[in-house]
Amino acid sequence: RLVIMQEHPVSPVKNAVKPRVAVVKFASCDGCQLTLLDCEDELLAIADRVHFAHFAEASSDLQPGPYDLTIVEGSVSTPEDRHRIVKLRAQSKKLITIGACATAGGIQALRNFASSDEYRKAVYASPEMIQTLSDSTPIRQHVQVDFELRGCPVDKQQLIEVVLAFAEGRQPKTSTESVCQPCKRRGTVCVVVAQKKPCLGPVTQAGCGSICPAYDRGCYACFGPSAQPNMRGLSEGLLSGKLSNPQAAIFLQSFHAASDEFAAESLRLWQIESRSEKTKEAT
Repeated sequence: RLVIMQEHPVSPVKNAVKPRVAVVKFASCDGCQLTLLDCEDELLAIADRVHFAHFAEASSDLQPGPYDLTIVEGSVSTPEDRHRIVKLRAQSKKLITIGACATAGGIQALRNFASSDEYRKAVYASPEMIQTLSDSTPIRQHVQVDFELRGCPVDKQQLIEVVLAFAEGRQPKTSTESVCQPCKRRGTVCVVVAQKKPCLGPVTQAGCGSICPAYDRGCYACFGPSAQPNMRGLSEGLLSGKLSNPQAAIFLQSFHAASDEFAAESLRLWQIESRSEKTKEAT
């Protein structure tokens, strides 16, 4: 616990009202909320700094707003979600989003590339009873977001840093580098160079600990696009020869399929394949 306190030094707030924090779920798997619960000792370190007023995953005592800080997990996927997030934003001084679902639509955003109606008919016995939007979208497309923390799930230490930063009224200090940088510091042999495996590390934001390359797997971009990623360079330089254009497009359509950078590049690859097929048919 001494190490934890050194990483996140905090002091009790005396004679002051604790910031009221809400943790709210939209369309998601609850994994990022569980990451917060799994912090355990780290949460004890900030217990004197904030008051969790609304956290259904942790307590049945759900207190109404307003809130000083609202942490949102999950995407907007239903008409009800769309109204609920606007109401929640109005009750919150600051609102941050955590995880791939809240920041990029999540795995469920794969439906953005197909027909939502067809999915409903294939999955549900009475599809007419399912109320859903055609797309799964990140929270920022509906309301102002003060900070986004990516990951599937988010990193525990980064999450604690974000909560502490907002409690202290400062900007969170989180990584903006790509996966390749901590991967090299870890001493991992590059899977692209040594094993010719496809890897999204050069265009993916760090935060996961570069786990996949350490176990001889290419990065799957669970933390989303890094700052100013060279998507075309990745496709033409690292994926070309290892994957076909459709395979490369599918490789990009996973945790952050609907993120602007990954969505644009996967669409470009599908368009190249479509033009190629039309050329073959013409000849």
